[in-house]
Amino acid sequence: MFKHSTFAPLFAVALFCLPVGAQAESFKSLTGQGYAVGPLAKNKAGIWGWTLMKSGTRYFCEMKVGVAYSGKKGMIGFTSSGRTISIDRATYEASIGGPDASLPQYEDLKAGRLRASDVGSCRKQA
Repeated sequence: MFKHSTFAPLFAVALFCLPVGAQAESFKSLTGQGYAVGPLAKNKAGIWGWTLMKSGTRYFCEMKVGVAYSGKKGMIGFTSSGRTISIDRATYEASIGGPDASLPQYEDLKAGRLRASDVGSCRKQA
């Protein structure tokens, strides 16, 4: 069998070489600290979300919404590839049995008027 003392230095080196995770915060916590919410945009990876800023510190908060109402008769869907698609609202509501009050308005998302449930994780930007 192998001795533990042989692998201890290798384990220590491997542990210190692991990448350090990005600092994450919650949207609710950041807005509570006075961070200003920017408009809806895509980051460099094509992920939809919002930039929160305060005193030169920036966080990018990912969007957790898949579908949103747009105006009185439209709907917008967000794909994992960063695209938006138009959805027929009448067909959607007929399939689920009526309007879905839990869905946000696209206009609110674009303007940065958010509910905490619309926002996923927030990561500090360099």
